[in-house]
Amino acid sequence: MNVECPTCKKSVEWSDDNPFRPFCSERCQLIDLGAWANEEYRVPAENSSPEDLDQGDSDTQH
Repeated sequence: MNVECPTCKKSVEWSDDNPFRPFCSERCQLIDLGAWANEEYRVPAENSSPEDLDQGDSDTQH
């Protein structure tokens, strides 16, 4: 089965022989990891509001 590399969009075989799957190479895997580290990707929070975030911050500040 072939999948598309999330980074470069190259077609790559999904198999145990590819240690970087779903990426085509270590380079593409590291590019994606760097994007997460730079907060370029965001996972939306469910049912969060600005008030919820304020409450969480006040608990940690004494």
